[in-house]
Amino acid sequence: MQYLITHFSEFQLATVGTFLIHESVFFLSGLPSIYFERSGLFSEYKIQKKSNTSEAQEKCIVRLVLYHVCVNLPVMLVSYPTFRFMGLRSSLPLPHWSVIISQIIFYFILEDFVFYWGHRILHTKWLYKHVHSIHHEYATPFGLTSEYAHPAEILFLGFATVVGPALTGPHLFTLWLWMILRVLETVEAHSGYHFPWSPSNFLPLYGGADFHDYHHRVLYTKSGNYASTFVYMDWLFGTDKGYRKLKAVEEVEGKNY
Repeated sequence: MQYLITHFSEFQLATVGTFLIHESVFFLSGLPSIYFERSGLFSEYKIQKKSNTSEAQEKCIVRLVLYHVCVNLPVMLVSYPTFRFMGLRSSLPLPHWSVIISQIIFYFILEDFVFYWGHRILHTKWLYKHVHSIHHEYATPFGLTSEYAHPAEILFLGFATVVGPALTGPHLFTLWLWMILRVLETVEAHSGYHFPWSPSNFLPLYGGADFHDYHHRVLYTKSGNYASTFVYMDWLFGTDKGYRKLKAVEEVEGKNY
């Protein structure tokens, strides 16, 4: 961090630096699921047996690059003064680890809450038809489809990701760590694969790929599973009933074999 703050301005780090870190983490973590689909590797862990065509995968990548450069980057540039006003800093020393961890946990909880309600709104008839249906073009998701969406949705649901940091004014290191974890989480949730080592097998209340994949393959009026990270919001408001019924049936069928 010392090298970065010595050679680059805070504006450069908070905008271009954040953008480059996001792109690196997003594509490096998202591209493997495309390879898995094309090669058949780990097919036994694929949630849906259907696969996307190479044309559909390439269309997703091209549009993502366009959206990221034309939407995400300008938003980062324009929003910097707001984050600076709210207390964002890049100077040393770094915050104590307990501060970093507590802020990250707060961001995850708040993001999940805001995302849940925003996502439910996007599943109303008009907004789904004109905005959110673009994200659902991929009924069989793969990692990179996590950020494939209408520009309006990118801004709308992106608010859920930035509201926590905007409220707390974190150190830039904390903001980067939050972004990395959030990207890894959403890519995993859209990966289309449920592995023995998937986080949902070890982290209580974590949704993961199996939970979110159901949301993509069911008719939008019945899909449920609206939360981004955890399962408790859907449980509390009864929007996971279809998913729970399916899991109960699968469990019974599994015991009969």
